[in-house]
Amino acid sequence: MTDTQAPAPATGTASSSTPRGTNPVAPVPDGARTAADVVTPEVVAQLTRGVRGSGRTANHTPFTGERLAELPESTPEDVAEAFARARAAQPAWAATPVRRRAAVLLRFHDLLLERQAEVLDLIQLETGKARLHAHEEVQAVAIASRHYGRRASAYLKPKRHTGAVPTLTKVTELRQPRGVVGQIAPWNYPLELSVGDALPALVSGNALVMKPDTETALTALWARDLLIEAGLPAEVFQVVLGEGPVVGPEVVKHADYVSFTGSTRTGREVARGAAARLVGVSLELGGKNAMLVLRDADIEKAAAGAVRACFSSAGQLCISIERLYVHESIADAFLERFAARTKAMRLGTALAYGADMGSLVGERQLETVTRHVDEAVAKGAKVLAGGVARPDVGPLFYEPTILDGVQEPMSVCTEETFGPVVSVYRFTDEDEVVERANSTPYGLNASVWTKDGRRGHAVAARLRAGTVNINEGYASAYGSVQAPMGGMKDSGLGRRHGSEGILKYTEAQTVAHQRVMPLAPSFGMDDEKYAAFMSRSLRLMKSLRLR
Repeated sequence: MTDTQAPAPATGTASSSTPRGTNPVAPVPDGARTAADVVTPEVVAQLTRGVRGSGRTANHTPFTGERLAELPESTPEDVAEAFARARAAQPAWAATPVRRRAAVLLRFHDLLLERQAEVLDLIQLETGKARLHAHEEVQAVAIASRHYGRRASAYLKPKRHTGAVPTLTKVTELRQPRGVVGQIAPWNYPLELSVGDALPALVSGNALVMKPDTETALTALWARDLLIEAGLPAEVFQVVLGEGPVVGPEVVKHADYVSFTGSTRTGREVARGAAARLVGVSLELGGKNAMLVLRDADIEKAAAGAVRACFSSAGQLCISIERLYVHESIADAFLERFAARTKAMRLGTALAYGADMGSLVGERQLETVTRHVDEAVAKGAKVLAGGVARPDVGPLFYEPTILDGVQEPMSVCTEETFGPVVSVYRFTDEDEVVERANSTPYGLNASVWTKDGRRGHAVAARLRAGTVNINEGYASAYGSVQAPMGGMKDSGLGRRHGSEGILKYTEAQTVAHQRVMPLAPSFGMDDEKYAAFMSRSLRLMKSLRLR
């Protein structure tokens, strides 16, 4: 995905001379809330309590480009102070029984669902998403908070292991928190990719210093405020704000473990900084995700699924589909249905349900989308749907776009677009399409569509992607939080969700208690007799199938 540095605010205005596309505009309901109704001075003051910053910065809404709020801007000294506060609070939090820490997550789950309208407004205003796409974040965080609220004790409990000499060596594996986790969160999913990743770090006994993107900071701050209301000690969860190149390295400099979501380029820099300090790091990075529509796929369901997979959050989703491979025998029928559904998508800015797609988040995203589409068309690609900006809706709107006839060296063929653009490719042979799907440096997510479940699983196992969905674009794998989620190849290191998603925030500690006799000559044995005794014991343990 793209860099976590704040996107440039929108500065454009709607122009009547700009060509209007085909996608309809969802109406704004009567009495709909506005930014001024949601982001009041009182709300900003409440959310920024405790955020250290001697400077001032601001965030903006992609819907109009207008300023939302003035926010504190942290200096390197502020970051160091935030880590000092978190480090001072962490031991008491780690000493709190796991079940009490987990109870905070379960209370947070309930509060989130009860007050979801508040955060849905913030997510929409800060990212420009359609409301239903914002709700995906609420769903994801609720699932994660329930899972770790119920399962943290089991993941973190001491585990018994067979010792060097059974019965004589008692071994216990403990899980110790790492200390203070530094988290650098992106702008595209400001609830899920901030607090969603923070939950397992916190419940495992760590304190946290988070650097959310400035343009989407209000959502992350709202989630922190709700966690404190649910019972989390305020000092355990610190937030710092500022430009990524300034504040990000300071977070890496002080953290005992680093969690980063963003571009592959920046991820490499984060990894180098963590490696220099010999601290652990998890990275979810870019993707050029593929969807394979096999010859026996249900065309109607696949077309509907492709709309969700390609255009959710205007394509600004790490696991969204940018490459669509369709079997030649069904390609025309599939594309007719897919294009019709795409052209019917409603664009909108209202803080209400009804729009099918929202805005891009910043001018850099709009520039990338425009460049990829215009270059592809100039080099021979055909636009099946979309292909134009929509300043009549908002300064950063771009229609959901389907490109046919894409081939190298078009940039859209290999570069991550991170916008509402998908390229279509035809295939005739499954071996060929698997090879083509794998022919990318990335390996984050993939999708396979077929009526034959066994066939789908066989194809999925051959794809080099951290998650593969069968007859779904991305949500089924991502929402199955007991299973790990993350990238292969240049798409990252480590996993979120499941046991890996919480144990990465801990250090494994082995405690071995030797009883009766030492692992050395004793009871009158000399070296030779001890060696013979141990040799007989090793043969016996093998015959007894002891591990």
